[in-house]
Amino acid sequence: MTSRTVTLLDVARAAGVSKSTASDALQGSGRVAEATRDRVRAVAEELGYRPNSAARRLRRASTGAVGLHLPATATRLDYYMNLAFGAVERAQEDGLDMVLLAPSGAAGGRIASRVDGLLVIDPEAGDSAVPGLLDAGVPVVTGERYLGLSAGPSAAVVCDNAASLTALLDHVTERGARRPAVLAPSGSSAWATALRATARSWGLAHGVEVALRTVPFAATPAEAEETTRALLTADPAVDAVICAPDGSAPGVLRAATALGREVGTMGGGGGTGGSNGRGGGTPPEPGTIARSGTPPEPGTIARPGPGLLVAACVDGPATRGAEPPVTAVDLRPAAYGRACAELLCDILADRAAPDTVRRHAWSLETRASTGSPG
Repeated sequence: MTSRTVTLLDVARAAGVSKSTASDALQGSGRVAEATRDRVRAVAEELGYRPNSAARRLRRASTGAVGLHLPATATRLDYYMNLAFGAVERAQEDGLDMVLLAPSGAAGGRIASRVDGLLVIDPEAGDSAVPGLLDAGVPVVTGERYLGLSAGPSAAVVCDNAASLTALLDHVTERGARRPAVLAPSGSSAWATALRATARSWGLAHGVEVALRTVPFAATPAEAEETTRALLTADPAVDAVICAPDGSAPGVLRAATALGREVGTMGGGGGTGGSNGRGGGTPPEPGTIARSGTPPEPGTIARPGPGLLVAACVDGPATRGAEPPVTAVDLRPAAYGRACAELLCDILADRAAPDTVRRHAWSLETRASTGSPG
């Protein structure tokens, strides 16, 4: 291990202490026993650890700013814009400016010379910029935990994402669904990972086969529509679709309409579009009534097909303004951004320990897309 690759976390692990204790021991600050301080310093010397010079400067003077790192796809998602506004508002209450970092990130030392602390939201284990940010030598708060193998964050604000998807699956089941599907996000963020794992574990626990499909982390309505059409055509027995990515639920509704599936009810008739139950029947003649499972031919009348419940993992304008309005999990992004900024402010002001983890509450908003009152 060389001096260029040794991090403070490496020293902490080798010495058997927390990252904050290792930092205090090397700085000569904090309430660290002399024996522990000596052990940490000996380990640091043995490993060849060299503290970041910019980080040392920050311990003597404040820049009056904190940095915000968002996923590369954040600029077109309503959720992250609301989160950013909440974070900016809370930071300003403590007299701190917010610096939005480029998605590609930058060298940790260079960032550390410009800010007092960092907010890293939904960090991906595969994002090459994140390890340098987490080990920049300044306090870091992540929005959701970082699942990578590099240096860990100072603190985190987390949601119970497994519980939120469980609530959606329980809800559509209570409304009559027997074959739910989940359009889960790809990627290695804690949110995406939790949703994919929960879809599988919920199905096993309830003896229900959940049709799991992976879509891009920031899937567009068009991508959600394409995936949903393919899913419902191949498996007409699916009677509920839970769509994860922010803003993509209208695509699910369009696919349901194109296939003659009546959203918001488990009723309706018309079969599945063919005697084999897989939507492979003969297209109806012009002037006849089209069965669900097959897009109606020109001149036909779409008969209400088997009902389809639709729900979303992220609430927003796209779900609230859809027709019908879509049941969704309200993650309260502006409040979440405030919570992340508040924790970072508390750490910088010594009002909270640097390894604090706080939880953020969500709520389930039931609407007409699952046959629920708005």
